[in-house]
Amino acid sequence: MSTDTVANTETVSGTPAGDTPVLEVTDLTVTFGGLNGNPDVRAVRGVSYSVRRGEVLGIVGESGSGKSVSSMAAMGLLPEHARITGSVRLHGEEILGLDDRTMARKRGRVISMVFQDPLSGLTPVYTVGDQLAEAVLIHDPSAPKARARARAVELLELVGIPNAAQRYRSFPHEFSGGMRQRVMIAMAMANNPDVIICDEPTTALDVTIQAQILDLLRTARRETGAAIVMITHDLGVVAGFVDRVLVMYAGRPVETGRVDDIYYRSRMPYTMGLLGAVPRMDLEHQGALVPIKGTPPSLSDLPPGCPFAPRCPLARPECDLAEPELLTIGAQPSGGEIREGAAAAGPGAGREADADAQRVACVRSGEITAQGWTARDIYPVPEIPDSPAAAGDRADRAEMLRVQDLVKHHALTKGAVFKRRVGSVYAVDGIDFDIREGETLALVGESGCGKSSTLMEIMDLARPQRGTISVMGRDVATLGRADRFALRRDMQIVFQDPMSSLDPRMTVFDIIAEPLRTHGRRAEEVTRRVYELIDLVGLNTEHVTRFPAEFSGGQRQRIGIARALALEPRLLVLDEPVSALDVSIQAGVVNLLQELQARLGLSYLFVAHDLSVVRHIADRVAVMYLGRIVEIGDTRSVYSRPSHPYTQALLSAIPIPDPEKERARTHIVLDGDLPSPADPPSGCRFRTRCQKFALLPEADREQCRSVEPQILAVNDGDQAAACHFAER
Repeated sequence: MSTDTVANTETVSGTPAGDTPVLEVTDLTVTFGGLNGNPDVRAVRGVSYSVRRGEVLGIVGESGSGKSVSSMAAMGLLPEHARITGSVRLHGEEILGLDDRTMARKRGRVISMVFQDPLSGLTPVYTVGDQLAEAVLIHDPSAPKARARARAVELLELVGIPNAAQRYRSFPHEFSGGMRQRVMIAMAMANNPDVIICDEPTTALDVTIQAQILDLLRTARRETGAAIVMITHDLGVVAGFVDRVLVMYAGRPVETGRVDDIYYRSRMPYTMGLLGAVPRMDLEHQGALVPIKGTPPSLSDLPPGCPFAPRCPLARPECDLAEPELLTIGAQPSGGEIREGAAAAGPGAGREADADAQRVACVRSGEITAQGWTARDIYPVPEIPDSPAAAGDRADRAEMLRVQDLVKHHALTKGAVFKRRVGSVYAVDGIDFDIREGETLALVGESGCGKSSTLMEIMDLARPQRGTISVMGRDVATLGRADRFALRRDMQIVFQDPMSSLDPRMTVFDIIAEPLRTHGRRAEEVTRRVYELIDLVGLNTEHVTRFPAEFSGGQRQRIGIARALALEPRLLVLDEPVSALDVSIQAGVVNLLQELQARLGLSYLFVAHDLSVVRHIADRVAVMYLGRIVEIGDTRSVYSRPSHPYTQALLSAIPIPDPEKERARTHIVLDGDLPSPADPPSGCRFRTRCQKFALLPEADREQCRSVEPQILAVNDGDQAAACHFAER
């Protein structure tokens, strides 16, 4: 199977067909009435933007900033109790307030939407082909059904669904997540709309599938000429995909402009902080990430003045007096004072006719421009010391964990009463790695590659199906119950979702104290240790009597880390510890993990799908594919000279938050999805998607089909890859 190599060397969206906006949103506000006497929630407050044909507008911001609500309002999809004001014009026609029947005629034909979760966006009881045909027929009832079916097959082929005519009859649950999102894009394209709104279309997808979806959206724009509104929190995706950016905070725009202006010449502290918080795969020495303290305000209890002021290092007393206008660069007060009447002018004031002009809602933006400040000049960034435990040669340091030839196969059974085994899921199929004192090993790969199964086998501290697991030099298969209980002190885990891993009925004190009490610590020692840990992870000791629901996501993850550190372990297993967090909160947790490692000499087994975070935090990286490790080595070596074609594709698919670099890169877009671990391909498991396979001579391709490659040293260094032709 071949791959498509896409070079982003031209303008992101090309030249717009005209200067007349296709979609124009003006002073849009959305308010939800408070329930049970609670105050109203002001979800969107004065959002204005326009987008022209063939143009891509990116809307970014943290969770709860109003991105999705504003798009749902534009589509007329909000519930009846939402109070909406302002204007939404489609080709100059006001559509806000149109009745459902009229809006239904426009949705899908003039303006369409791609949702974040394709499984809930598709009807489970109809085939995907019937749903695509319905999207055509609903806007052209007189069209022959055969023509609608032919159009559905054509759309499936256009978005890269293999065997489109056969898959027409498949149901949504028979498709992978990436394939379901392809169907949603096909449905959005079905009637050649003028505007496509994409609400986090790649958030739930692996990075290789994300690259496919972004490529499809480029195809959709090219085929339909549609304007695209891309709503996302991924600043790397925005850098290489959009023409203009609108940054939202607390329900309103705080900065907008051309993508290059926002990324290279941002003048809003919030935007600068967001960009500084993103781990950069392309930087050799990024240093500590830029953390933004605190959390976004409640939209039912906004602070007076600028809503970002409580988190802003540049805030002055006058920032609390009135909310700043969104003004064109150069029109802001240079001395930091708020102009008389600014608050009365409203959030939409100060707009100019030029939609491309950079506009900022900050009274100190002129100062930022004059001083040439960067995010690191504005935000206090912690100094992370080197870890004494990681000093010296790797071979001389103590071994914290060793995994040899680990195998975990799950039985596939059939039958309701008399079950019989009909096959196996090869979740983990013979992997080897070790972790030394003070070291971080990252385990990466697509969903279904075996990362989580590997973690569960390690944390189980029991005899594996095959192979050995040694912790601190002790084979866990030989341990008795008492020894296994004692060993758990030295190895703890931090889970991906802190809300589901923390008992909602326990206070923070009891959550952290529980492992101490379980291991028989005295009450006074428990109290002292809990307060010590709360302080260590940067939380307020006055909050120990609160419950998990009273904390933000980042704070809950810090509680989970404090609990994991309670027994002074030497090895932490981190299962996607920052994937559920906004980028500004993620930066603080990543910095904390690095600080704790340096101070306490910890070793980490870090499981992640975000390879930018891995580049920032890991010393070594192991890449998994269908239950096998296909490449392992020093992080710097693997990222600078990846040897396995799968590693090359993974790294190629990661977007870089730098518009010029991202547009100039060549992306390897893999075909298809990860094969089933119940039926892996013969020989090299990656050959069905490998970009090198089709270019090899037939004799070499036969070797790939029939002989499974062993992992061997490459590049004359601390790096190994399982590919017959890794160095070719």
